[in-house]
Amino acid sequence: MKRRPPPRVYAFTDIALAAYCPRKLYYRQREAEYEPPERAGFELAFQYPSLLDPETALDTEPIAVTPVVYRRNLGCSKARIGAFEALCDPTDRGVFLAGRRAWGIAHKVLKTPLAPSIVSVGEPPDTGVWESHAVRAVAAAKALAFERETSVERAFVEYATHGVIREIGLTARRVGQYRRALRTAASIDGPPPRTRNTDKCGSCEYRAQCGVRTRSLRSLLGGR
Repeated sequence: MKRRPPPRVYAFTDIALAAYCPRKLYYRQREAEYEPPERAGFELAFQYPSLLDPETALDTEPIAVTPVVYRRNLGCSKARIGAFEALCDPTDRGVFLAGRRAWGIAHKVLKTPLAPSIVSVGEPPDTGVWESHAVRAVAAAKALAFERETSVERAFVEYATHGVIREIGLTARRVGQYRRALRTAASIDGPPPRTRNTDKCGSCEYRAQCGVRTRSLRSLLGGR
């Protein structure tokens, strides 16, 4: 009997991009080298105690909201997230993880509870986390569980420039999102259909190659 080839292993970022926009992943995979953009505000995720201190001036920090809103958001995160202290002083940071189907960097790894955390400098949704961030966090949790040979039941996503931290459980729905993204990444052998959500296209570096058209403000207002 002919053996099946072993399943491919994907980067956390590729799986997340498959959930966000498969066509963008197609273009990204065809670049000889990809240089990720500078992520101003990333280090805020490692300065929470100082940022909560009223004596710290936030005006010069790369936050995306006003100092009052930022400190309020971070205070709410501290009150709501049981692992807040562990996130302030993680057991490890910048940890490379290699799982059965995914590999990549967990920005933080907590010992108790054993969990990875992914840091984003983008804007959080009103509740929960964006699907692409959830997929990346689940990929990291699965890889961590594989390496440590134990179960990992949760992960965190930190929207550092907004002071918002969200916890997600590895529920059937979240794992299902991750598996769908894996299947999407594995199925790409040509340009996937363009996304219908053109809100994603305005800042995309592949917009010209993709040829997607976004509606102008004038057209939305009924102009010609």
